[in-house]
Amino acid sequence: MSSSNTTDFTKPSTFILQGIPGLETAYIWISIPFCTMYIIAILVNFSILFIVKMKQSLHKPMYYFLCMLAITDLVFYMSILPKILAIFCFNYKEISFSACLTQMYFFHCSYVMESGILLAMALDRYVAICNPLRHSMTLTNPLVAKIGLAVVLRGCIVVFPYPLLARQWPYCRTIIIPQPYCAHIAVVNLACADTRVSSYYGLFVQFCVISVDGIFIVVSYIQILRAIFSLPTKDARLKTFETCDLIISVMNRFAQMCPCISTFSLPTCTSCYQALCRAGW
Repeated sequence: MSSSNTTDFTKPSTFILQGIPGLETAYIWISIPFCTMYIIAILVNFSILFIVKMKQSLHKPMYYFLCMLAITDLVFYMSILPKILAIFCFNYKEISFSACLTQMYFFHCSYVMESGILLAMALDRYVAICNPLRHSMTLTNPLVAKIGLAVVLRGCIVVFPYPLLARQWPYCRTIIIPQPYCAHIAVVNLACADTRVSSYYGLFVQFCVISVDGIFIVVSYIQILRAIFSLPTKDARLKTFETCDLIISVMNRFAQMCPCISTFSLPTCTSCYQALCRAGW
């Protein structure tokens, strides 16, 4: 093999996304639920943004965070589902090296942002239920905007090394990615070099960022439940629970995030939309 050919293979121009091995004959049928999920997720998330914008009574921190979650959802779905549908509907499995790294970045970036937003929502509900008299003074609109900016910056900065590290490795084993999207570890595993730096950094993000968020979320909701059950009357407890529809949805969402990847979060998205409608419309 010539030097030029070796160099081309070491820095491939394209990868091949394998999709779901063994189910190639059923791709056209598999595409139906994916396509349905994509359309409904886009409609529901845009509906959430529209309702919160139009309804003045929903201009509160909890619903601002819900809008951030909806935007993150849109980024998440749009980063992977179009390519997944191209594989299942048209058997178009090629993806350029740059496009793969871009998909990797937005995929993981939205994941980290989502974790931060869920933490912000948990803290908002903690203050609202455990210290309601100070809620409006504590979580002001400028503070909510700063929290949102911090969540975005954290996601962008934390995930930025993923594509940088993946770009520097030589790829001389295979260019076939054994799944329908470019996740960080799936791409790095194709490299023919010592990729422990990428692996260790991926573990750092998973355990020192996502897991820390998860711990604070769990602690916040434990304190919320303790505050609710300490209320003196059943009616007071029920009334407080009625304001927690979004809490239930967020806890469900976090349970789906506990595995490394959550691509089927549509039920939570829909339940958030239903809770929003009950709250405002």
